[in-house]
Formats: sequence, C-alpha cells, structure tokens
Amino acid sequence: MGRSEGARQVETARTHGTDAVAPDAQDSGPTDLPAQPLAGLGTAPAHVAIIMDGNGRWAARRGLPRVEGHRRGVEAVRRAVRSAIDLGVRYLTIYSFSSENWRRPAAEVADLMGLLKLFVRRDLADLHGNNVRVRIIGEREGLSADIAGLLDEAEERTRGNTGLTLVVAFNYGGRQEILRAVRRLAEAVADGRLASDAIDVEAMAGALDTTGIPDPDLVIRTSGEQRLSNFLTWQTAYAEYVIVPEFWPDFDDAAFRAALDEYHRRDRRFGGLSGRAG
Repeated sequence: MGRSEGARQVETARTHGTDAVAPDAQDSGPTDLPAQPLAGLGTAPAHVAIIMDGNGRWAARRGLPRVEGHRRGVEAVRRAVRSAIDLGVRYLTIYSFSSENWRRPAAEVADLMGLLKLFVRRDLADLHGNNVRVRIIGEREGLSADIAGLLDEAEERTRGNTGLTLVVAFNYGGRQEILRAVRRLAEAVADGRLASDAIDVEAMAGALDTTGIPDPDLVIRTSGEQRLSNFLTWQTAYAEYVIVPEFWPDFDDAAFRAALDEYHRRDRRFGGLSGRAG
C-alpha cells in the first residue's frame, strides 16, 4: 500500500515548517544485511529494541560502584551490536537514557554522560567502519552543547552507511515523543499546511522521532523486569516482548540468540487469525 495523503502532507509540513525533519527521514534504510537462520526457527526480525536494565543491580551484587555496572553495560552494547550485525538484524534500538533518568543523583548522571562521550569518541570509528548508521531519537532541546554536538557528529558521520541502523534513544520518553508529534501536527493544521482530516495513523507515525524507521518486531528487556518504562509507546503496539533474567552487563550473544529464538516461537496475528497450521 502507498503512503497516505496525511503522511505525505505531514512530511511536507515537517520539511518546510518550523519543526523540520532531517532530510533523510524517509530513507528506506539498510539494504545489504543478510538474514541469518536462528536454530532452524526462521530469520532475524528486522527491528529489535532493547530495554537495557540492571546495571546498578549487577554492580551491587558484586560490591562494586554503580558506575562500574554502567561501564560493563557499554561493553554489552558493543556485543549486542556485533550480534545484530552477525544475525542480519536491520535495526537495533537501545534505550540508553530516558527522560526520567535526569532524576537520578547528579553524580550518577555525570557518570552516564561521561560514558556516552567515551562511547562516541572510542566506538564511532568502529561503527562507521562496520557500515553502521547511527540515528538518535529523543528530545535534543536543553542538552549541553558538548553532548548535542556528539550526537550530531554520530549521525552525520554515519549518515551514508547502509548496514545495521543503530537507533539510540537518548533523553527519550514515549509519552513525550507523542506529545511532540501531536504539537507538530497541530501547528501544521493551524498554519494551513495540513488538513485536519488528513491526520491518520501514517501521518502520526510520520511526525514521531522514528519516522522512516519500521516499528520494532521484538522488544527485549533484561533483568527480569516486566514493564515498558515509557519506551516506544506508539511503535510497540504489536511488538513481541521477551523478558530475560540476565542483568544487562551479562547480556551476550547467546542471550541475544535465545531471545530471537523465543520470538520465532510466537504466533504473530496482528489482530487476525493464526497463520499457522493446526
């Protein structure tokens, strides 16, 4: 099916209006990743999103400071990216820092910002060399100039890459994202750039931070917690959820593959009847 008139209008509104979308927002995404079989159950889902939970508890159980858990969590991100590439996942979204994380102690927030800076400075060249494209979602307004500059650099340097798209949710909240999208649409209608009756599901999706990115097929949450935590609230309406017991610093290739194998055991009906025989 083609894109709706509302989606086309909102793309025009975002491109030419006061809240312009990046010029690559409607790119088709990576095209050269092979789909790899998983234990005979199927190929990798196109989009995997991960709620990386349990860094602090991992550290506490070992008598280590919380920042060490976050450092080990960065290592787990590197492993997850390698696994996603090896398995043929086209999009990997990681929940790196939520809108609510600013409520944590100032020292911990400073440690997290420091780790972000190190990750970009040390890993961006490797990501670029592996044909990984970086996309950032979340609120940019109000970020310090050095952090905002690093996020911009990561996106700009990897913009032309065609392999895995690594989507980093930073200063992100699902409800806040929906509110930003609603305001964009309301402004477009008020300015006469968008007809109110053209607002549909596709138009709404086109106004979100994730425009041009397919909805997640699978959401993995580590540490055994069973909640969404304001993550991709709109986009995960039909995603499958796999909860794994490992804390994020212990999440490795075997855990990634096990989660994907569990995903392939699910019967995805999207409100219809089962497509499986029997």
